[in-house]
Formats: sequence, C-alpha cells, structure tokens
Amino acid sequence: MITIRKVSPSDVDTLLVLSRKTFYDAFEHLNNPDDFEAYTSKAFTREQLLSEIESPDCAFYFAVLDNEPVGYIKLNYRDAQAEFQDPDGVEVSRIYILSSQQGKKIGNQLLDFAINKAIEDKMQYIWLGVWEHNHAAQRFYERNGFVKVGSHQFVVGSDVQIDFLMKKEFED
Repeated sequence: MITIRKVSPSDVDTLLVLSRKTFYDAFEHLNNPDDFEAYTSKAFTREQLLSEIESPDCAFYFAVLDNEPVGYIKLNYRDAQAEFQDPDGVEVSRIYILSSQQGKKIGNQLLDFAINKAIEDKMQYIWLGVWEHNHAAQRFYERNGFVKVGSHQFVVGSDVQIDFLMKKEFED
C-alpha cells in the first residue's frame, strides 16, 4: 500500500528526477530522438516544474512506497487544462510509475485518489488524454469508467501525435 502526498516546491528536484525517468522509460524508445529531446528539454526542467507546482491551477502528488516516491500524478484545474478549461472538470495531466514498481496497482491507487478528490471537490467529471498508440493505458482507463469523447494533437518536437480524450462523468 502506498501513501499519497502533495508535492511542495521543496520537492521540485525529486519531481524532476522522477518525471524525467518515468517519461523517458515510457516513451523515449517510441519517438524520434531529436523530437523527444526538443519536447523534454522544455517540459521537464526545474523552472517549468517549479512554476507548475506553484500554480494554483496545478497539483502534483507523489505515490510513496517505503519512504521513496515511486510515481506521481498531476492534476490540472481551470485554465491549466489542455482542453475544456472548465471549472467543473479536472484533467489528469500525468500519471507515471517507475518501471521497477509497475504491476503493483500503484497507478490504480493514484487514479482512485484523483477520482475521489474530484468527487470531494464537487467536480462534474475527470478527464485525460492518452496517446492513440498506448492501447494498454486506454484499456486501463476504460476499466476505470472512462470513455473516449474526442481527440487532440500532442506535439513532441516536430512530431504531431494524436491523444484520445477520455472522460469519466460523476453522478450528481
């Protein structure tokens, strides 16, 4: 069982290492090296992450196992959302687990945390974008009640990729 704790500005260096490692492990081998480096050199810098941690419209949470962060989730509210920018919805912008810790249901626990937080915050829905080629992730979200509602472009360097938008609505 993991514990989940909010990331604070003093955690930025730990988040930087974890976010780069998990993103690289998940996607580096599937992308053109130049495009991948162009994207990560902007998205995963200390300055960028610190600005997101300090934003009132973003929230990062670590999944902690044996006192070590092994994964994280990023939630975007209002104008920080990539689509919709709806005050009644929340975006799961990132959810990543160290490859050495996968298969332990940590992703499930982080997603359950996000869903419960959204309900507690009286959101009407939670949504996310998932790469069109990431079939395992799509099945994971479908098993958790998300349905495809559209798509949008996700640009990695000069490579325009497609993310499916998936949404889970809550009952009133």
